[in-house]
Amino acid sequence: MKLRTLLAALLAGAWAAVLALAPFRRRPGRLRRDRGRAALGLAVRGGARYAASAPRLFVAAGEQRQLLREDLALQTAEDVADTLGAMKGVMMKLGQMASYADGGLSPAFRRTLARLQDSVPPMTPSLAATVVAEELGAPPERRFARWDPRPIAAASIGQVHRAVTLDGRAVAVKVQYPGIAETIAADLRNVALLRRMLRVAAPAQDVDALLSELRDRITDEVDYRREAANQRLMASYYDGHPTIHIPGIVSELSTRRVLTSELSGGARFAEVAAWPQHERDLAGETIYRFVFRSLYEVGAFNGDPHPGNYLFHRGGRVTFLDFGLVKHFTPAELRPLMQMVRTICVDHDPEAFRRSLETSGFLRPGAPLSTEAIIEHLAVFYDTIREPGPLTITSDYASSVVRRFFDLRSPVADYISVPQPYVILQRINLGLFAVLGELSATADWRAISEEIWPFVQGPASTPLGEAELAWRTRHRALSPTAG
Repeated sequence: MKLRTLLAALLAGAWAAVLALAPFRRRPGRLRRDRGRAALGLAVRGGARYAASAPRLFVAAGEQRQLLREDLALQTAEDVADTLGAMKGVMMKLGQMASYADGGLSPAFRRTLARLQDSVPPMTPSLAATVVAEELGAPPERRFARWDPRPIAAASIGQVHRAVTLDGRAVAVKVQYPGIAETIAADLRNVALLRRMLRVAAPAQDVDALLSELRDRITDEVDYRREAANQRLMASYYDGHPTIHIPGIVSELSTRRVLTSELSGGARFAEVAAWPQHERDLAGETIYRFVFRSLYEVGAFNGDPHPGNYLFHRGGRVTFLDFGLVKHFTPAELRPLMQMVRTICVDHDPEAFRRSLETSGFLRPGAPLSTEAIIEHLAVFYDTIREPGPLTITSDYASSVVRRFFDLRSPVADYISVPQPYVILQRINLGLFAVLGELSATADWRAISEEIWPFVQGPASTPLGEAELAWRTRHRALSPTAG
């Protein structure tokens, strides 16, 4: 998707929100009206900015015109980031998706939108204290030995504060924004705006299915008790892992709107760009192992994989944060995924791959297409693992995956769909490619995959793999049903 297309869609989406709100102007619904006004303001400012720049763009040529366009795009990106960050909720999440999954964004534009990943306007200290008092029965100064009123991170649903428990444990306390549940409900009713925004963040996907899945996942996320259960599950499975760390939950200080977990440190994603390539390769390998071990062995997938949810440490150690949008898969739902990867990567059986796509609902049975065309279009996510050997995932490669998979001009596009249980999977796959591309991570992804695939269970292929194998051996000894 071209940059100007993204900007146009964002601004058009803002206008759509206003139009969608028009029938409700005389009905109760002040929250939706306020959200609509914010979207209208974004659209009006964007339109005025482009109108004011039009004369200069018209007379400029060559490099000068390109510089003017880039400057205009950055101004718009700043406005989008500030507006969606202040709106929080679903709108901010869609901005996060656009910041790391769109293949047509310039690096500068993506860096600007990346502010939505871990730094947005916080609520006041007194408001955060009020939420803590309502949820924990006393103000934070009494429930904790130490409480920092300044948040260390602010995100779409809540913000995080440092604290020390009465028994001396350093913790991170996530406090939900008051009224965010109502805000999210209002956003989810703005169907016209959401559809336009989703077409930006996930072009050519079944928007209604994605909207339904996003509604389910985000509604779950508002209840921190669900997030605590997800995080306990993942922390229990990865307990003692050499490079994957999940902070533990402090149950007695966690409720529906307050989530307390052990405090974790580490470098943010932006800092890792300055690390040696070897360290970035190790970080990429750990993220890859986490994603697919979680899928195949825990039956769970973190549905919010943007880079703001990672903390990095040297030697490939990564701390994973935020488990509010976890998608759980049943064995029956996992079986088609394993069948597809097995037929295309291990058995090298194109016709069997096509049949597995049809039986699982990804491809219309009997589509008038050659199997070769189907594989070229739909096997895009397997390109890094179809053959052994080291491969570098670059930003350009990650962008090409997005463009090829969402190519509306392909004759295959009319015959494919993503069943609802898997719509979030496509977003996470694209997010994974985007993260690995930003790291320019190199590995033998096929060999690592063979370690993880339940139908192969290959030998350790890297030093991290050897450390993980030792952990798995201990893990199984302690819990025979694990792994």
